[in-house]
Formats: sequence, C-alpha cells, structure tokens
Amino acid sequence: MKNTRVLIVDDEPGIRQSLRGVLEDEGYECQVVESGEQCIAELARNSYDAVLLDVWLPGMDGMETLARIQEFPIEDRPQVLIISGHGTIETAVKATKLGAFDFLEKPLTIEKVTVVLNNAIQQRRLELELSRLKEQGSTRPQIIGESVPMKALRQQLSLMAATNGRVLIFGESGTGKELIAHAIHAASPRAADAFIELNCAAIPEELIESELFGHRRGSLAGAVEDKIGKLQKAHGGTLFLDEVGDMSLRTQAKILRAFEEQRFEPVGAAESIQVDVRVVASTNKNLEEEIERGNFREDLFYRLNVIPFHVPPLRERVEDIRLLADHFLKEFARRYGRKPKELTQEALRVLEEYPWPGNVRELRNLMERIVIMNPQIRIDARHIPLDRLRRAVFERPIDHFGSLQEVREAAERDYIQKKLEETKGNVTRAAEMLGLERSHLYRKMKALGIAPKEASS
Repeated sequence: MKNTRVLIVDDEPGIRQSLRGVLEDEGYECQVVESGEQCIAELARNSYDAVLLDVWLPGMDGMETLARIQEFPIEDRPQVLIISGHGTIETAVKATKLGAFDFLEKPLTIEKVTVVLNNAIQQRRLELELSRLKEQGSTRPQIIGESVPMKALRQQLSLMAATNGRVLIFGESGTGKELIAHAIHAASPRAADAFIELNCAAIPEELIESELFGHRRGSLAGAVEDKIGKLQKAHGGTLFLDEVGDMSLRTQAKILRAFEEQRFEPVGAAESIQVDVRVVASTNKNLEEEIERGNFREDLFYRLNVIPFHVPPLRERVEDIRLLADHFLKEFARRYGRKPKELTQEALRVLEEYPWPGNVRELRNLMERIVIMNPQIRIDARHIPLDRLRRAVFERPIDHFGSLQEVREAAERDYIQKKLEETKGNVTRAAEMLGLERSHLYRKMKALGIAPKEASS
C-alpha cells in the first residue's frame, strides 16, 4: 500500500503502537494521535486516506470527531473506520449514518483490519474519481483534431503518459495546454488519484508559496488555521503548474528542492512532509530566452523539461477549425438547451482565414456567443462577428503586406485595438474577451507596438 497514509486515533498507547507497527509492516504510512482534537488538527495539516478512530476518547469523543471529519471537503476527507471495545448495534448504525465506512470491534485481528482498510481506501479513490469526472463532465479529456501536428501530439502522449517522467508543455495562451495536462494524467497509472492545478500567473507572489506548500496557523497575516498545500493534495497523483514561467525566482528555488527530494516544509512549519507527485508544467514563454534574461532558473528548466510537449497554435492547424467549431456548437447547444447549429461554407471560410490570436479558447468563446445570440440553425458569415474585422484586414491592397507574418500581425493588432476600444482601454476586461491572460495581452501589445496610452485613449 505504497503512498497510502493512515491516521490512528486511540487514547491507549499500547493499541496505538501495535496498530502502527502492524500497518507499517503492511506498507502503510502511519501517524498516531491520542484525542479527537488532535485528530482534527492533524487532518487540517496533512492529508490521509483513512482514519482508524476509537469511539471512547477523552474530551471530544469518536462520534463527534467523526461528524467533524465529514465537514472537510471531499478531496481532504479520509475514510473513517470506527473501532471500539464495547460495540453495540446502535453505535455501529449511528457511526454508519454519520459517514463511517465500517465498524470494527476490539480485539482487532490483522486480517480484519487490513481487509477492511484496503476496501475503505479503494472506495475513497473511486469516490474522488467520480467527483472529478462529474466536475469535468466527461470520462476523459477530448483532444480534437486530425491535423498532422495533433496526430503527432496524440502519438507522443500515448508513448509517455504511462511513465512518471516530468512533462513541460509549451504553447501560446489558449492553445489547450491544460487539456493536454489532464489527458496525460488520465492516461497515466495515477489516473485514480488527484489531479491538482496551480495557476502560477494568477496568484500573487506573496501567496504562491502558501498555495503550493500550505502553511501553519499564525505563520502569515490572516492565517487563522492550518492549510494543506496543493503539493500535498497531489500526493500519489499529478501536480499541474500552469504558466510556470511567471513564477518568481525565489519560489523557483524552493520548488526545485521540493521536486528533487519529493519533500517540503509548509510555511511556518519545522517538520518536512514526504510526497510522491508527478509534475506537469506549462508555459507560453520561451524559457530558454527567460533563462538568458535571468528570469528563470536553468536547473529548474532541465528538471521540468524531461519530456517536452509543443501544442501548436490554431493558425497552424487550420484543418481542425471545422471539427473544433462543430464540437463547441454542440457542447453549448446542449448546455443552453438550444437546437444544434450548422456552419455554412462561407462561415467556415471566415473562420479559417482568421489568424486566431486567442487560439482555441477564442474560438470556443465565439461559438458560445453564436449559440446564445443566434436563434437560427444555419450560421452564415454574416452571423460571425469576426467577418467585419476580417474584411478590414484582408481587403487591403495585397502589396500592403510583405509576408504572411505581417498579415497575421496586422489582424492581431486590429482585433486587440478593437477590443481595447470596446472596453475603453480596460486591459483586464479586454484580456477576458480575447481569452488571454492579462500578462500575455500586455506582451502582445508590446510586440505589436500598441502602447498603453494608445490603449486608453
């Protein structure tokens, strides 16, 4: 039972130590406490798969402790096995109603404890997987596309998903890096365990260590209770660091050590915690250039970049636009209870000619808008908001552009400026409309020569 953690709660030292010795011999990782109060505090600090909980405890008894455990979020809630030397049917029924997996009477036998404990842990993993599938809405992430780059990407995924190698996913914002990370996890031996995400670009630098490693009460301003970090929640599963290139150098140094040793200390804690985590990271930056600029650690890059994945931008897989558009139209028609929509050839031509600076995310947002705003079944070019922009860019004299890259940049510049005009220069709102991270939009504006004063004018 490697990587399976059990908390033993009993006020009798002999029982605590004998149970711990037996279960550790069976391969479980065990911790012991002697009261219900200590049990709740330990569960707030560390994650466990199961708790062996005595009914008769000083202070908060086993039943009250069991009720408190059920208040934890499902991803932090262990299975509970109630143990008692004075068991009754009424006590067993009450424990089951409160959420206990099973009721064990003392004296305990090795066979009984290990069989029931193994069943409880398997049940917890099934419940966690069911919860994740409900959130995702499907049993497995769909990677849509029949273009050569996407076929190659699926082939690469099938070759490496079953390994524990660290993965670094490269690609522009909106290309589907998070989807690829989910697909890697779903196809791996860790699929039944947690997939935990941390968006490095969305969390302030002063909070990212707490999010990643957790903290102890009082260690930070506003830290009124212990917090389990995402690295610990991912124990046995996969940790996805989205936009890892936006992480500060200070945090990079700390995660490098944690990934090398698979061990870390929560903020404000003296003791370290051992974990078994597969790390998948993504970035929309050229990390080798960031290394030269001094913004990213070279040793961390090589630690993460064991298996590189390159997700192509939508403009390089034009033949997938029809498949993606049809998929999104069906998805949103089901979600909003509308009749399925169909794209005409002219509408498809407009979509295929557009350079998609926001990539697949922008296409998805557009299809959602079309489903919501258009009652008709057949979607023609006139129903696509991009058409007016497309004409503004592509109906200029052909000799106005020197290369295809200039055409793409002109389209991106016009579209970004249009959104900035619509939002009266609000870059945050414009980034949301474009399906981009705000930091990525700022970089786009700088690359395209759109000055902030121009955006706010």
